[in-house]
Amino acid sequence: MVTPLTELVGVRHPLVQTGMGWVAGPRLVSAAANAGALGILGSATMTVEQLRAAVREVKSRTGAPFGVNLRADAGDAAERVRVVVDEGVRVASFALAPSRELIARLKDAGVLVIPSVGARRHAEKVAAWGADAVVVQGGEGGGHTGSVATTVLLPQVVDAVGIPVIAAGGFCDGRGLVAALAYGAAGIAMGTRFLLTSDSTVPRAVQDRYLRAGVRDITVTTKVDGLPHRMLRSELVAALERSGRAAALLRAVRHAASFRKLSGLSWPRMVQDGLAMKHGKELSWSQVLLAANTPMLLRASMVEGRTDLGVMASGQVAGLIEDLPSCAELVERIMAEAAYTLRALPGPTHDAS
Repeated sequence: MVTPLTELVGVRHPLVQTGMGWVAGPRLVSAAANAGALGILGSATMTVEQLRAAVREVKSRTGAPFGVNLRADAGDAAERVRVVVDEGVRVASFALAPSRELIARLKDAGVLVIPSVGARRHAEKVAAWGADAVVVQGGEGGGHTGSVATTVLLPQVVDAVGIPVIAAGGFCDGRGLVAALAYGAAGIAMGTRFLLTSDSTVPRAVQDRYLRAGVRDITVTTKVDGLPHRMLRSELVAALERSGRAAALLRAVRHAASFRKLSGLSWPRMVQDGLAMKHGKELSWSQVLLAANTPMLLRASMVEGRTDLGVMASGQVAGLIEDLPSCAELVERIMAEAAYTLRALPGPTHDAS
């Protein structure tokens, strides 16, 4: 299937595996890339040295194009961009809109820039700054999310920008791909669906928790880091929502200290990143501090397998997923289902008069 996304990036299929922190490592990314999708490394939870090693490991596993997800507001963003450029990575993706200057630097080096956005105005801004494509995530998506449904947001953005639009939030199969294409998208991006594959490094006990979840077992809370965050309901989420402000801030301080040790960041660098985050998202200082909760609570589940101590970011589609195929099996299934769905669509009708 040829779309503006496949032509732009050079992948076989209009599918993107999103850059999930602690989840989208070399094994998952290379498996997605070898299956013909665009695999994206989640680098926000890596040091610069770990990022370079991860990129090289992906390159040793596949010759297909892949990408790296970057934090535009990170204090070491320039160093990470240097890794992407030096290692010849095909795509740089961003959860927050990168600056005009950062986009220009990447494009000058031949790197495709594909930011993720949750609003039409953000899509228009990055398109005007030279982004090559844009991922549009509706409220159904996992992790940090907005309130506008994909079916409303997607056509808005498609009509507003002249670059390929990739739809995210609520997709897991070939029918969804066809629906996104009908709205004018160039492909779909999926996080939860790729998390729930046999190539994912997420512990099996955590994957089983996702597989048992129904649509009503997925909720949105602001108690993790002060921003709307879609995840599986759990005992921990219930406890977070019952906890008071003082307890939440104390927990965030502890998690900030743990993440500093794990990431190798100095306190001044963490403060610098906090300032950038505060400005970029217009957050209060308490929200910036609460943001330290996210990486450590995700790590507890996605790396350590502790469903009792970690949060499990999830799109609503987790309630529809019942198996753990390999990336190759998943991509083949999606594309076969898309082809079948297209063939089954009724042909045009004609007025007898």
